[in-house]
Amino acid sequence: MTLRPSQGLSYRRGRMAPVPTGSGYRRQLYRDDAVVLRVQKLGESDRIITLLTRRHGRLRAVARGVRRTTSRFGARLEPFGHIDLQLAGSPEGVGSSLHSVSQVEAVALYGKQFLSDYPRYTAASAIAETAERLTPVEREPSLRLFQLTLGALKALAAAEHAGGLVLDAYLLRAMATAGWAPAIAECAVCGTQGRHAAFSVPAGGAVCPDCRPPGAAHPAPATLVLMSALTDGDWPVADASEPPVRRECSGLVAAHLQWHMERALRSLPLVDRRESS
Repeated sequence: MTLRPSQGLSYRRGRMAPVPTGSGYRRQLYRDDAVVLRVQKLGESDRIITLLTRRHGRLRAVARGVRRTTSRFGARLEPFGHIDLQLAGSPEGVGSSLHSVSQVEAVALYGKQFLSDYPRYTAASAIAETAERLTPVEREPSLRLFQLTLGALKALAAAEHAGGLVLDAYLLRAMATAGWAPAIAECAVCGTQGRHAAFSVPAGGAVCPDCRPPGAAHPAPATLVLMSALTDGDWPVADASEPPVRRECSGLVAAHLQWHMERALRSLPLVDRRESS
């Protein structure tokens, strides 16, 4: 296909149009919907936007001029927003790792709803950081994680459940997508079914008396019930839980997540778990 200087480029959903560049390959226009995970300043007026997209996994894109007051879509590229956007780049990974944002439409800008609610803002920050850390390879599709992340932000915005419960439910389900789900209804070592009294993060979750390693925790039975309810989406049980049980559950979930990530999440210690709903 030969492009003439006067030849226009058009876009249709699901199709890509080549964009000539001077780097030896042709960039393509393509569209996807995404959750904005993080923004970084670039130069005097640009930003680098980290996105978790529905079809193309995690991407980084340059949004030029969005820090200017005259920008048409700068306000749409804020953290935690659900957006529909057009990108110029190669979804197959050819050439530069940075894409360029050419069009943005807002689907739901959840970040605006969290600015006046610090507990939910910190929970949303931990969700976004977890999503980014669980997608270490760019352009690797992760539809399940995208759906979980978007659903968690929607739940935070709806304020139907405590922000800490929404966060812990997200972390448990996100770990399941990564293959790190803690054993709750069976022994993590031998697989013996039942509610066991001990919980060992290195062993992988609840452990029976025969498999219990030294240093295993002994959470309240209601704590494991809450973990199971959050994993299964049993919100009546989760919403009825007591604050001490929620705190113990949060500690176990955070310890399990950071053990498998082998590195602490920066945003998790900042989460304000005071109930706001």
